[in-house]
Amino acid sequence: MRHVGGGSMLYWFFMRTLGPVARHRFKPVAEGLQNIPRTGGGIIAANHLAVIDDALLPLTCPRMIHFMGKAEYFEGKGIKGKFKKWWFTSVGVFPVDRSGGSKSLGALEHAREIIEEGHLFGIHIEGTRSPDGRLYKGHTGAARLALETGCPIIPAAIIGSRELQKPGQVIPGKGHSKVIYGEPIEVEKTPSDEVTHERLRELTDEITRRIQAMSGQEYVPEYAQVVKQQMKEEQDVLDSAGAEAAADLEREHE
Repeated sequence: MRHVGGGSMLYWFFMRTLGPVARHRFKPVAEGLQNIPRTGGGIIAANHLAVIDDALLPLTCPRMIHFMGKAEYFEGKGIKGKFKKWWFTSVGVFPVDRSGGSKSLGALEHAREIIEEGHLFGIHIEGTRSPDGRLYKGHTGAARLALETGCPIIPAAIIGSRELQKPGQVIPGKGHSKVIYGEPIEVEKTPSDEVTHERLRELTDEITRRIQAMSGQEYVPEYAQVVKQQMKEEQDVLDSAGAEAAADLEREHE
């Protein structure tokens, strides 16, 4: 695959040295590469099934993709912490504080700068990994960035990553995967004070529909974070009930 566009030397060094190993293991197939602009800023908006998704996108895209990463990745101490910070920075990841407020807005501003400098920015529109393989309601960050910069949005459907790396699995297994890049969604640059919530929701839902049409996932009109929290609370109740039942049984046999 011939790579076009800008990118750090270390990024391409890793892609050329580690990329063949990863491709042999995960066998990623790319479709729709003609839909990725050869130059200029753009947003790759994808679904999110597994941690390995952030490797499958770069492995299949002919241009460097910049991503947000949890701030904790950049805050480690000692040699290990410094290495992690160096590694993530080298492969185009920058930190985002997910606590919200002005700290999160700073990451969006960084993403905007990346796009305006003519690079690709990658984002998982659901905001977190799907808890069960279904496609969840999208967050509006990608839509806002696109409208405020006037860049195209390329919807991307990742397929097979959940089978390569099941929930809780640290090291992905061997298998096949696919990334389908859909036709770009072109938007007109809009002043930030004219970007309405209705327009953001409309555009976000369009991105999500495009992804769903390519991935074939069942769609759930709820945020994945909310469903994850509900699942956790339900599991906590079951665990508590199980612990109480075990304690009662133990007392009966005393």
